[in-house]
Amino acid sequence: MIKSSKLFLFLLLASPLFVQAQQLNEEFIDWNADRPLAWDDYKCKPDRSSDAAATTTTYLGIEYKFASDNTFSYKIACRFSKNKSWGLYRNDHILGHEQGHFDITEIFARKLNKVTSEYKFNKRTYQKDLEKIYNEVTQEKEDFQNQYDEETDYSRNKIKQAEWLKKIKVTLDEYQAYAYYDHGGQFLTSAQQKNSSGTNKALRKKHRIRH
Repeated sequence: MIKSSKLFLFLLLASPLFVQAQQLNEEFIDWNADRPLAWDDYKCKPDRSSDAAATTTTYLGIEYKFASDNTFSYKIACRFSKNKSWGLYRNDHILGHEQGHFDITEIFARKLNKVTSEYKFNKRTYQKDLEKIYNEVTQEKEDFQNQYDEETDYSRNKIKQAEWLKKIKVTLDEYQAYAYYDHGGQFLTSAQQKNSSGTNKALRKKHRIRH
């Protein structure tokens, strides 16, 4: 089972992103292919009135800032909440299903990076434009998460569960070129975007996954 939260922020001046590092380390885990979830990460007390075996809470956040040189930049985060996630029945199979939810959030963090990086900055409409982009991506994420639970019957259908984990891995690989979003990016004007198109193509080629 998945619970998802949104974080859409716009800053008028450059400032520290999200919350203090210490708080992040205590409550949140950034998605990392080399750091899968463990049951010890699930700190919340289980809801015994729920029919769910476990609940994984993830955050897909994006923050914008306006710098003193009139440039706009963004930063994306995909995080797991330790304090809002719980596991009532703890085994490897259920943990694999919950990891799938976190991986799906990462897929849409990469999609959000892709769509945002392609946005042509418009000073008059950027706030509405960017919020629309964010809401569309997060709604697609929610639909994908729900489909995952429905088709796997919340991990009980082991054949479908295995199929979905393969599908999630393949989709992560497809968006590998957009996985490097933690350093942020800048919105480009139409002219800048045209000039940088060659660079972007080279970047995607560099990070292309071969099967």
